[in-house]
Amino acid sequence: MADAAVEFLLENLKQLLLYHANLIQDAKNQVEDLEKDLRLFKAFLKDSTKNRSKDETVKVLVRQISDIVYEIEDVIDTYITQAADKKSSNYFKKFVRTPANLISVAKDVEKIRAKVKSILDRDRVDLANRETNPSEREAAEEIIKIPKVREDNIVGFDDEAKTIITYLMEESEELDVISIIGLPGLGKTTLAGKIFRDPKIQFEFPTRIWVYVSQEFKRRDVYVAILSKFINNTDNLKHKSDQEITQLLQDHLQKGRFLIVMDDVWSADAWIYLRDALPKSNKSGKILITSRTEEVALEANRNRHPYKLRFLTFEESFLLLQLEVFGRPGCPQDLETFGQLIVMKCGGLPLAIVVIGGILVKRSLSGDPMARRHTWRKVSESVPTYLKEDPNVESIIALSYNKLPYYLRPCFLYLGMFPEDFEIPVWTLTRLWIAEGFIQQKTGITLEQTAQDYLEELVNRNLVMVDKMSTDGKIKSCRVHDTLRQFCKNESSSERENFLQEVKRTAGGGFEPSNTNIESYRRLCIHSSIVDFISSPLLFGPRVRSILCSSKEEPFPLPLENASSIPTAFKLLRILDAKSIIFTKFPRDMAHLVHLRYIVLSSNFKVIPEAIAELWNLQTLVVYTSVRVLEIKANIWRMLQLRHVKTNASAILPKRGKTTKELGEKLQTLGTVSPQSFTDDVFDRLRSLRKLGIRGLLVSLLDAKGMDKLDNLEKLKLVNDLYSSPSSGGRLPRLPEPYRFPPKLRSLTLCSTYLDWVHMSTLGMLDTLEVLKLKENAFVGKCWEVSTGHFRHLEVLHIERTDLGVWKAEANHFPRLECLVLRNCEVLQMIPYKLSEVQSFQRLDLKRVTKSAAADARKIEEAKNRQQDQELDANKRIKFRLYIAPGDE
Repeated sequence: MADAAVEFLLENLKQLLLYHANLIQDAKNQVEDLEKDLRLFKAFLKDSTKNRSKDETVKVLVRQISDIVYEIEDVIDTYITQAADKKSSNYFKKFVRTPANLISVAKDVEKIRAKVKSILDRDRVDLANRETNPSEREAAEEIIKIPKVREDNIVGFDDEAKTIITYLMEESEELDVISIIGLPGLGKTTLAGKIFRDPKIQFEFPTRIWVYVSQEFKRRDVYVAILSKFINNTDNLKHKSDQEITQLLQDHLQKGRFLIVMDDVWSADAWIYLRDALPKSNKSGKILITSRTEEVALEANRNRHPYKLRFLTFEESFLLLQLEVFGRPGCPQDLETFGQLIVMKCGGLPLAIVVIGGILVKRSLSGDPMARRHTWRKVSESVPTYLKEDPNVESIIALSYNKLPYYLRPCFLYLGMFPEDFEIPVWTLTRLWIAEGFIQQKTGITLEQTAQDYLEELVNRNLVMVDKMSTDGKIKSCRVHDTLRQFCKNESSSERENFLQEVKRTAGGGFEPSNTNIESYRRLCIHSSIVDFISSPLLFGPRVRSILCSSKEEPFPLPLENASSIPTAFKLLRILDAKSIIFTKFPRDMAHLVHLRYIVLSSNFKVIPEAIAELWNLQTLVVYTSVRVLEIKANIWRMLQLRHVKTNASAILPKRGKTTKELGEKLQTLGTVSPQSFTDDVFDRLRSLRKLGIRGLLVSLLDAKGMDKLDNLEKLKLVNDLYSSPSSGGRLPRLPEPYRFPPKLRSLTLCSTYLDWVHMSTLGMLDTLEVLKLKENAFVGKCWEVSTGHFRHLEVLHIERTDLGVWKAEANHFPRLECLVLRNCEVLQMIPYKLSEVQSFQRLDLKRVTKSAAADARKIEEAKNRQQDQELDANKRIKFRLYIAPGDE
């Protein structure tokens, strides 16, 4: 991606000039000149986003910019690495021009700069011509191809159609808008067509109008299309102004019962542009919108949630395949297994099933049973390949991709780095985006929050699916449908973008691409046989910047003799996610990878060596180890870019050096850390920390001063590690006073603290607390009676593994409670019924509880449902959800 490459290189040069100018003193002037040209390229790329798919000249130039930016990046990064480690000079001469000589690269930049300026001048002339001669502009525009609305072989939309028809039949106080949103190819238009043709709808709405709103629509054309249902001859409209057309349409729609389907509305701006002629006061009118974007639906009607279309079930998918291939339900027995494999690989996406069905029909014309069986077997083995080659699938997804703003494109394509049907942790994904340089810095907003916003935008555009939500309402993990993942891989290929490359094991036991044929790739993802690839002889990837080893397999040990394979073969590496590899020894050569920004390692390390502090670009350090205590000898306090440190062990932090000027200035995540690591001075310096985990004997923290100085801390997890101490000796006698807690604490998790329930009153006085998780006997005792005036802002309460038997509480104790989770509360006899009176309460989740507690949950559910039925404003109703694990009822 040229956009992302330019953005990253600009930021890299900025950091270089600010913090490490001494490393480029011989080439500082050339670097400053390059920065100016890169800013010109950035402006051009931003302006050309919409034209790339249409203008071949622009497309070629964008690829040239990408190539030259990569070349500049290689030269500068190599130069920096060489300056940092003089011993590396002989290695770099093997694959790149003399690092110090930026003049030759500058000449290439000059040529591209001239081309960019030429196109910018051309565009200015074209714009002037279009403004002075609009008829030529209209003649030059593409003819919009209106998609055919599917009327046959419709499977799986009966319940959906009934629900939306019910919405359309409801009375409303003003013009009502209902939206159907969903993934490309999911069947939004098909469902709308089914509703449009329904006999009930035909009877209720004498005037039914269907208009297709393309990406490049003209408001006048849409209005005229609607007016054609009221006026026999629209030729007379040619001479009317846009304002007259708008007024005429308003007049016709002001009264009467009508249904207008606006199919494929692409943006909220498009809806705003169209709604001027729609009479808001006509409560008999209905608008049904289909869109790929949730933003459209929310803009069209803020009081009604959009209807999000689901995927087909396995049974529905198999039925649709049968209808497409045979024209009726039923599949020959010898083909049934292959057919089931095919629909499983289509992932419930109707578009994919229809495409594969068409391929099966075309390839099975001979009628020979053996040939037909062979065809079905072959197709079942290569579904992604056939979908990849079908132009319809790619063109439908490409419409959504081309509509993405330039800053979201690399984030979306990056999803191709993960395996098929992989649950992608959001924490990992957003930190990877940041390390790749995809996230733009915004004033007053952290990079992490911006990355979260980018993800939510992709979700709202139905390009990413939410998999799990955290208790605080944020996306915890996500997935991408395999058809979209395949598009990401296709678009990212070396022939198009050279953005990423998947390494696969071949049938012959080798790898494709081979370990000696990866010199030109920038990002590698490896999902299986990872250790074999890393251990391959002659491994050499001089331009590789990112390696993601995402695997569903158990981590496998890397032979000791191959411990340095990665730092030896990939000198310019920025990202290494090697969780799927167990390092038996810390590779000391890793400290030479000075461009590393993100690293994840699995190991049995007991120590993080001092040399890691030399990684001055490192932002994220994650270490999974089999030991209980991990000593960090590296002076992380002087790592100015470090933002996140995570480990599953109890980490002992290094002491602050006397000469250290900065101390944890950018650290946002720190966990899990030994309690003994915290001194008053450490607390005083961790002002940017947002998430902290502490594991060990927590008694030492009770009287520690300074936690209240963590001004930005939002999440705190305290694990009382009783491994070396019995529960009686390690239990906490009390909690710190409320004023000793961080002032902005939103989420608190306590584990194995063995506190008495009387100390819950301390937590109840934390005014900012919204999420409270009590795990593994955090509190013990048979009775908890909540005090009045406590937990005024608590939204989520999670209680897991406790001997609590009696819980007494009133509604006013938890006035904002939204979710209650009870896990392994096997002696709890009752759930306070008064919780049903809490207006915001909407979810109760139970697993391994007593039958009496489950019965109380049912009573609360009944009470909440009665409240919902009595709520006059349907748009303000909150649907209460009860989850009881099987066997607990």
